[in-house]
Amino acid sequence: MSELDKNLEEIQPKSDNPVSDLYEDWFLDYASYVILERAIPSIDDGLKPVQRRILHSMNMIEDGRYNKCANIIGSSMQYHPHGDASIEDALVNMGQKDLLIDTQGNWGDVRTGDKAAASRYIEARLSKFAIETVFNDKTTEWKLSYDGRKREPVNLPVKFPMLLTSGAEGIAVGLSTKIMPHNFNELIKSSISYLKGKSFKLYPDFLTGGMVDISDYNDGKRGGKIRVRSRILELDKTTLVIKDIPYNTTTTSIIESILKANDKGKIKIKKVVDNTAEDVEILVHLNKNQSPSITIDALYAFTDCEVSISPNACVIVDEKPQFLGVKDILKYSAESTKNLLKKELEIK
Repeated sequence: MSELDKNLEEIQPKSDNPVSDLYEDWFLDYASYVILERAIPSIDDGLKPVQRRILHSMNMIEDGRYNKCANIIGSSMQYHPHGDASIEDALVNMGQKDLLIDTQGNWGDVRTGDKAAASRYIEARLSKFAIETVFNDKTTEWKLSYDGRKREPVNLPVKFPMLLTSGAEGIAVGLSTKIMPHNFNELIKSSISYLKGKSFKLYPDFLTGGMVDISDYNDGKRGGKIRVRSRILELDKTTLVIKDIPYNTTTTSIIESILKANDKGKIKIKKVVDNTAEDVEILVHLNKNQSPSITIDALYAFTDCEVSISPNACVIVDEKPQFLGVKDILKYSAESTKNLLKKELEIK
């Protein structure tokens, strides 16, 4: 053996564990991290870690005035170790829901699929609703940030059913979550009914409108399914108008699916015109002597004018993923809100 080989042998560390064992441990660590720290929301405040850190950062710099989103992203990076792109995406997503964040500038449009302007051109601040219902330092449990320099909330003391109001979607390692958004007023009424010991029903409600078949909703659990349709009206004998679009679609994707179906011969149309402005309006011009009612049925059958969605409510409970129904999530939220209000009264 040469002297070089001897030196290499001394330098290389020796391990009794085979590579397969190391891979198994590292993969489990990675899977757990993605589930707990990135993709799945907590049942306590209804937020993913990146959303919680953004809101906490905005609260730290809150002075009533709008802040450049680039500044908010930079501030959030003190708590979130995964770069500015994930923070910007999450910030825009929350801003477009128009609940916790007041926005200024071009924030895009969930109906058309238009993207928001660059973070240096748009501004945001916490809404008055968020300041009242999401933050209270005295009832918040804290932990150190990833580098130990700052403290961040374990969960925010949210006093309304955030998770069911906004909905959530995420893909982790080995599991995923898809929770439908619900109507805020209906959630509050259902919370009151639960606290009074009365029965209640919960069904999805979408910002983009449309019609929904909830016969197989299954309380938002795995195995359920809902069908969401556009609202298509007959403007005249040669023109149809699409007024609402299904959840998770855009006017662009709807038009592309119509043109694709036309190319395949599934439907026969003359042209499609997108007149969407304040309200969704897609005009579908038909050929002469073509039946509008048959074309409407074909649009539902062969395009994105009707989509099927499979809910899958998975949340983090006591640092473990659990599959729950939306009623169970609402009950947890109502009890949590009651306990938080009790704590606040005790502190006062």
